[in-house]
Amino acid sequence: MTTKKAPHVLQDQTQLEAITKRVKRANGQMGAIVRMLEDGRSCEDIVTQMAAVAKAVNTAAFTLISASLKECIADPESDTDDIVLRLQKLFLSLA
Repeated sequence: MTTKKAPHVLQDQTQLEAITKRVKRANGQMGAIVRMLEDGRSCEDIVTQMAAVAKAVNTAAFTLISASLKECIADPESDTDDIVLRLQKLFLSLA
């Protein structure tokens, strides 16, 4: 019988705070985009803000993955093959 190990939860509080701050900023930018749409702002301005949100969210996701990877590598009990497969899947989900 194979027991499935629980998913990794990031423990680095400094990284968690930085990621949370970035996601909250992106959330605020999304609100601004909605207002821009409602106010009839130019497509160029709106798309520029959308690109900024996308970059912020992707950066937060990559930061989360890399910080988690660092913790997983440091864990001597981690299943390396499983980690590689899971990380590949996460990276590909952002592509």
